[in-house]
Amino acid sequence: MIIFPAIDLYDKKAVRLYKGDYNQMTVYSDNPPEIAKDFESQGATHIHLVDLEGAKSGTTPNLEVVKAIKEATSLFCEIGGGIRDMHTVDTYINAGMDRVILGTAAVNDEEFLKEAVGKYGEKIAVGVDIKDGYVAIKGWIEKSECECFDFCRKMQSIGVKTLICTDISKDGAMMGTNHELYQRLKSEFDMQIVASGGVSDIEDVKKLAKLSLYGAIIGKAYYTGAISLKEAIEVAK
Repeated sequence: MIIFPAIDLYDKKAVRLYKGDYNQMTVYSDNPPEIAKDFESQGATHIHLVDLEGAKSGTTPNLEVVKAIKEATSLFCEIGGGIRDMHTVDTYINAGMDRVILGTAAVNDEEFLKEAVGKYGEKIAVGVDIKDGYVAIKGWIEKSECECFDFCRKMQSIGVKTLICTDISKDGAMMGTNHELYQRLKSEFDMQIVASGGVSDIEDVKKLAKLSLYGAIIGKAYYTGAISLKEAIEVAK
């Protein structure tokens, strides 16, 4: 299982939200590329980036920081947050991103999703943000009509290879992950499943690794020191 340490970007800073609430934001660093270098020094091979401003606006306000992170490290970089048209997908791929994550657009604009997958294949992932069993959109502000497992089935039929699944109720709350959800996703779908939200301690990492998931994202637990990234990477292997 691959560990994806995460950097959430807002105003060119590394921040974390509590349960997706923009009013409950903690700033952890003014220098995100330095955090990425620390990830790499602890053995990370991959990084998960989210442009939180982009998630709201559908633009790329943190593009320069994203480029700087790619240039400062040799990490596999994936990015999500407000990617709603092919121009934005092209911009990120041309900036060196290894994978681009579609969220709201995958729910609202199936033709765009198909075009992106058709053009970039495995470089396109879909973020499935789950709220009360349904897919949430627009930076988690709205709940869509899509039941999460029906949506995942549709993603598989379209040819999406990687799903990044977040249980919003667990995100940033440091209360553990939703293991039952990930177990079901792993058993029902033939896609790369990445667990996101609530990875709070090394036991969570061990449990997820036993499910043979493709990956797990570690966010707040790294910043608060609740998880040693180095240990998590070893355990995940």
